[in-house]
Amino acid sequence: MRNILITLALVLPLAVTGITCLNPFAPKLDTELPSELCSDLTQVENLFCTFRNAYAFKDTTLYGSIIAPDFVFSFRDYDHSIDVDWGRVDEMRTTYGLFQNVQSLNLIWNNEISSDSGVTRRTIVRGFNLTVTFNPSDIERVDGYANLTFERATDRDAWKIVSWRDESNF
Repeated sequence: MRNILITLALVLPLAVTGITCLNPFAPKLDTELPSELCSDLTQVENLFCTFRNAYAFKDTTLYGSIIAPDFVFSFRDYDHSIDVDWGRVDEMRTTYGLFQNVQSLNLIWNNEISSDSGVTRRTIVRGFNLTVTFNPSDIERVDGYANLTFERATDRDAWKIVSWRDESNF
């Protein structure tokens, strides 16, 4: 009995101290939902949010979730005076290479230049600024417009990007 009392006398203060200890250098556990959820892809604005997050986190799975199977990317090759197009497979391969070869990406979506309000098909031209950091001494900035077309089967389905015409300065 005496051993039990001695053990309790030693353990009880440690247990109470352990429960009430507060580490001022440790952040509190965030149990709140983020204020900017962009998971409801039935809203076009959330698709832009998901696009931005995919670039910020360099996440091809997230990026692939917003790209339609029949996706087409196009841009103007000013050096050769031709338009270049590719499909989803090349887009995912190119984006994966970009994500693997940069330190960070910061995509900012600017104002919409033009848009329509279709229920199952929409086209939006929107300005963007993209900062590509290869390393601290090699940073590229791309400014321009993305001419994006979105489609979905019904008004309850998620939007997907079916075409993207890059109208940037790069």
